[in-house]
Amino acid sequence: MSSQHDDAIWPSLPLAEWKDTYATLHMWTQIVGKVRLRLCPPVNHFWHCTLYVTSRGLTTSPIPFGNNIFEIDFDFVDHLLLIRTNDGAKRTLILAPRSVADFYAELMATLRSLGIDITINAKPDEVADPIPFAEDTQHSSYDPEYANRFWRILVQTDRVLKQFRSGFVGKCSPVHFFWGSFDHAVTRFSARRAPERPGADPITREAYSHEVISHGFWPGGGAIQEPAFYAYSAPVPEGLDKEPLRPASAFYSQEAKEFFLMYENVRNASSADATLLEFLQSTYEAGAKLAHWDRAFLERSW
Repeated sequence: MSSQHDDAIWPSLPLAEWKDTYATLHMWTQIVGKVRLRLCPPVNHFWHCTLYVTSRGLTTSPIPFGNNIFEIDFDFVDHLLLIRTNDGAKRTLILAPRSVADFYAELMATLRSLGIDITINAKPDEVADPIPFAEDTQHSSYDPEYANRFWRILVQTDRVLKQFRSGFVGKCSPVHFFWGSFDHAVTRFSARRAPERPGADPITREAYSHEVISHGFWPGGGAIQEPAFYAYSAPVPEGLDKEPLRPASAFYSQEAKEFFLMYENVRNASSADATLLEFLQSTYEAGAKLAHWDRAFLERSW
């Protein structure tokens, strides 16, 4: 049972306090994620390039290269980037205030020193006004306290999303971190194809090729200026915005076409786990009911 007073479990993460670190870390994770994207065999919905929560940060998991494998880990406890290979080699980069350009140059040089000589698409995805990594001296902040807080929230989110995932036996994504949109998510599928979105880019076209209901955590931005949990159905079934939600603090955004539950409402609840699970389940039920998912076929109780 979590407590509203236990900041070690659910720490505060006001967006205004770490937005510069957030922006820099977003670019660093994109660089690392694009290394995995370049080398891993494609998996539907871009599941082959996501990152995963660990006991110290985020990892690529093993990446193939020739007959070998390597992995890249963000350590938000000691604030290091670790590169390890299956032949025992290890390299370390320090996570500290430094530009994206500097991080990119050192990471690629370090990979080359290990015999991993690759070229990535060296420009950010899913951000406004993207700056090529090699030219980005604008983003150079790193506050270790807030990087650690963000990771600790991911640890709790990962744990609860995995509990929620266990009741679904249809096609379902792993619980994973998308470096493009910088959110931690799990996605359920009805098994039906979705109509193609007019003007969709390749990422969106692949991500929403089938009907989905997705849930996750996001640090905030745009119209949502604080961290929040979200849920959405794609395509959006008619009447979704009218469906009852739990808990009472959850709401539907007409602008985003998504449900939101602000992180502070979870953090300050008498049971953060129960409050978050209530949000996940009620938003799933709303979307599944209106989209006529075969719930008896797709779900099970343990």
